[in-house]
Amino acid sequence: MEFKEILRRRRSVRKYLSRPVEREVLDTVLREALAAPSSRNSHSTHLRVLTDPETIARIARMRDYGSAFLEHAPAVVLVEGDRTATDLWRENAAITATALLFAATDAGLASCWVHVNGRPCLKDQPDGAQAEDYLREFLPVPAEHGILCAVALGYSDFEPAALPPFDAGTHIHWPEK
Repeated sequence: MEFKEILRRRRSVRKYLSRPVEREVLDTVLREALAAPSSRNSHSTHLRVLTDPETIARIARMRDYGSAFLEHAPAVVLVEGDRTATDLWRENAAITATALLFAATDAGLASCWVHVNGRPCLKDQPDGAQAEDYLREFLPVPAEHGILCAVALGYSDFEPAALPPFDAGTHIHWPEK
């Protein structure tokens, strides 16, 4: 698929078929995502792949808003960054997460990401328990890794609508000298 087509087809999908994603497909998508650029070529991003339905159901409960749909995804990838490798681990992880979304689209998968880093478990308690700490209670995430986001991967159970019209010209600025 050409990159323009990937950009056009990539959508945030929150409903998946129960069909598991083949290990070979996941491996290809993950390796492609890890080819993303990183600050000073630090390769600080790590991808933790989860396919056990019970574990995914627990992940889906990390926040009381915006993460419940994860429960029905056949695979969830935690995008982590090694904080000891660079102070730009979040930026590197974000670039890799974006590459993961595009690689998934190219492989015929649907995807959607959920922010973890700095997000509370309860929306009404922003200074309370944090989603990342909740995940660390039952996942073997190394202490030096920060968790940026969780990405759901699977086969969509519907055909997503086309992207709505968007006037990119209002977001492009050419300052004069």
